[in-house]
Amino acid sequence: MAQKENHLLTAWSVALIATLGSLYFSEIMKFIPCELCWYQRIFMYPQVFLLGMAFVRKDFKIARYTLMLSIIGGTISSYHYLIQKITFFRDTAPSCGIVPCTGQYINWFGFITIPFLALIAFIFISIISYRLIKMEKEGKDE
Repeated sequence: MAQKENHLLTAWSVALIATLGSLYFSEIMKFIPCELCWYQRIFMYPQVFLLGMAFVRKDFKIARYTLMLSIIGGTISSYHYLIQKITFFRDTAPSCGIVPCTGQYINWFGFITIPFLALIAFIFISIISYRLIKMEKEGKDE
């Protein structure tokens, strides 16, 4: 399989794992998503379908769209993580609905929270998307 196809498959796998993880937390563990979690889902969930269809069709131009979705989603995740972990941001955070966005359902190793996991997924997809765009511009497939 060509490298660009591997990149699409990897990005799709990351999006799928992130989506299934968020559904596990909300549907199995019964963690109610806060408002910022919903916004992050808005930018992650479509990528499962976009990247899956792009892989099947070998449409590498999808990277332009997944890069933008991931940058926006990653920005939301970064802000969400900051209001969870940094006192200044937590104290100035706006009200976030029924479930506070400053809450931490999980806190593995003292720093891994749900927004952190989403941020890592968005970063991976952004890097892969950027590499695909660069490879397309250079005409590479190695």
